[in-house]
Amino acid sequence: MLIWKIPGSELEKHFPRIDEIPFDSERKCMTTIHKINKENAAYVKGAPDVILTKCKYININGKVKKITGEDKKRILNINQDMANKVLRVLGFAYKPLAEKYKSTPEEVEKDLIFVGLQAMLDPPREEVKEAIVKCKTAGIEIVVITGDHKLTAVAIAKELGLFKEGDKALSGDELDQSSDEKLDSIIEDIVIYARVSPEHKVRILNALKKKGHIVAMTGDGVNDAPALKKADIGIAMGITGTDVAKEASDMVLTDDNFASIVNAVEEGRGIYNSIKQFVQYTLSSNLGEILVIFLAILVGWPLPLIAIQILWVNLLTDGLPGLALGLDPFSKDIMKKPPRKRKENIISKEVIQNILIVGFVMGTGTLFMFYSYGVETDKARSIAFITLIMFQLFNVLTYRAKNFKINIETSRFLIGSVIISVLMQLAVLYTPLNVAFKIVPIGLFDWIKILLVSCTLYIILESRKMFMNYRKTKS
Repeated sequence: MLIWKIPGSELEKHFPRIDEIPFDSERKCMTTIHKINKENAAYVKGAPDVILTKCKYININGKVKKITGEDKKRILNINQDMANKVLRVLGFAYKPLAEKYKSTPEEVEKDLIFVGLQAMLDPPREEVKEAIVKCKTAGIEIVVITGDHKLTAVAIAKELGLFKEGDKALSGDELDQSSDEKLDSIIEDIVIYARVSPEHKVRILNALKKKGHIVAMTGDGVNDAPALKKADIGIAMGITGTDVAKEASDMVLTDDNFASIVNAVEEGRGIYNSIKQFVQYTLSSNLGEILVIFLAILVGWPLPLIAIQILWVNLLTDGLPGLALGLDPFSKDIMKKPPRKRKENIISKEVIQNILIVGFVMGTGTLFMFYSYGVETDKARSIAFITLIMFQLFNVLTYRAKNFKINIETSRFLIGSVIISVLMQLAVLYTPLNVAFKIVPIGLFDWIKILLVSCTLYIILESRKMFMNYRKTKS
């Protein structure tokens, strides 16, 4: 076997390109026109089935003859066999041109001479398989929309674990024959769309959105812009994508890697959870503080906390612990949960219930300790002050706990912030700073009582989480 390696510059020098008809998703082919020995010739490449429809002749061992139906059938069978082997196949044809010709597809791309097929192996990236598994566990459905032959698309999808028995694939021609009503009825059963045009993408997009799905769509060409613009999230390819596609998109992939989309979903879920946790933690803790003051006034007691103490509580508990909620790594289970509902608010019904429980337990527990030490004494105010802080620190720990256990490796920032907060409180309590804060030092037995009361919030919230998870698994 002889393999000739000819530099592109040499080809251009001997066979200069004088014209070109670019690839078009409607035509599914591309044509270049070259000067060959002072004569013009068109060379066409594209989808084999499309190329064959444009061919009137075939070149066999250097001899050109009229192409027959039998020839086309044999070529299509070879194409099908290659497609089943996960190969992407191109058909090639050429045609001599007159010195003066019309540079239009209708004139150039007809009565061609078929010369052969070329098969290419374009294996998916290794990280794609893992990304697809992540999508499935996260409740994200993947639909393949490609210009490849249907058999090639199915073979690749099977290799990636995207296509299983019972799934359906639809070609562009079959899509054209389906009414919008029929497409709407089968849209959720179709996993692969092959040999499609940009117009097909818009139809598929509309049908999916009618079913209430949030649709993210990828694309790279100018003709993909309408679908990218219409999608809930348009994703353009940063390397191969056109400027038009990038402008129409909400997101641009700098590496053109599907795994990057999945990583972005994971990051987005993590950020959303961090925001939700911080809002819930802040509101629940502040409600506890409000109830302590409000209920004390309501029953005619002296204020359990003075202004400087309230400011210190907010600085100590909303500062470092609140910040740590967004710094620690996201939970490993974040991509094992189904997508949240489209209209779900950050402050959901479950969050409101949690805020009310925390506020009530924190408020009543702090006032109980305040009352048990005599509401008129400095020590009672000191106990209420420390109890409220410990309640809030136990509250923040529940956001990293699972079944009463906290993973130290993934919660280092949060645990560190709690330790620093406790040390800062000890510094205020057992140094001359206690004069400014109007508090007095307390003993070991007092600390034991404070911890026993404040940890009840941790026990209640963790028990509630376990109960709710149990209900979800049973439903």
